[in-house]
Amino acid sequence: MCYKCNVTNNKDALEAALSEASMENKAVVIAIVNKAYVEGDKPMLDLFLDSFWLGEDTRKLVDHLLLVAVDETSFERCKFLRLHCYRLQMDDGVDSNGEKVYMSDSFIKMMWRRTLFLGEVLKRDYSFVFTDTDVMWLRNPFPMLSQNERIDLQISTDNFNGNEWSEDNPINTGFYFIRSNNRTISLFDAWYAMKNNSVGLKEQDVLLNMMHEGVFKELGLRVRFLDTNYFSGFCKDSEDFKAVRTVHANCCRTISAKLTDLMAVIHDWERFKRASTNESLSTAWSSHVACSDSWKN
Repeated sequence: MCYKCNVTNNKDALEAALSEASMENKAVVIAIVNKAYVEGDKPMLDLFLDSFWLGEDTRKLVDHLLLVAVDETSFERCKFLRLHCYRLQMDDGVDSNGEKVYMSDSFIKMMWRRTLFLGEVLKRDYSFVFTDTDVMWLRNPFPMLSQNERIDLQISTDNFNGNEWSEDNPINTGFYFIRSNNRTISLFDAWYAMKNNSVGLKEQDVLLNMMHEGVFKELGLRVRFLDTNYFSGFCKDSEDFKAVRTVHANCCRTISAKLTDLMAVIHDWERFKRASTNESLSTAWSSHVACSDSWKN
């Protein structure tokens, strides 16, 4: 008799997917994809996975990556790649297939659906790193994420102000590490409850407003804001190739622009890795021209 099979069969699909991807400490890496991120000559998902292959000490982390697919095309692609996959059903009226242009109605609805889902993960006692797929993992980020269990949330910033405990940092929800506990569950419940009273605002703006209104302090949350020298993005490049962990295509409007400039990031990274340790490094990040131009349309 296959006792393990019976245990698996008794789990729902989400619990099974989380359990399979989980590290020993019940932590997972979660990314969300749709059709627009898996199709094309060089889709975003492929570039995202390439970064784990090319990064330092990152290949093993794919074993703990759970891809959450919001349509059948991206779910089938995930299964074809033999990754940990979960099919998330979208709300009625939400088109999950095409590109969600930044701040469009579909984009905002998708972000709120994401928030609701991630709150459910916390309620199942799983901590996680959430990462957008336009984040390149150039080095294992975990050594730079505090393992202090009293820190509830460690979140990336668009432009780090030098103080990792300052709520004046402009947060970015494209990369963060959150622990499952009563405080963080309460945060996500309060966050999602703001959805209908925040017309025209994306969920990141709402969370930023909640922070400035003192909600983090009311909930007793201890939040660490991540230094862009390690967790960088197009809003603020890391100044140190030897230190950088992730690069996020933030401050960018379209998938095509993100792909163009992220390919340049990968080339910059490969050039850095080829450089001799004995020569002075003249490596610099390429300008994010496509992303800058994406705002002109």
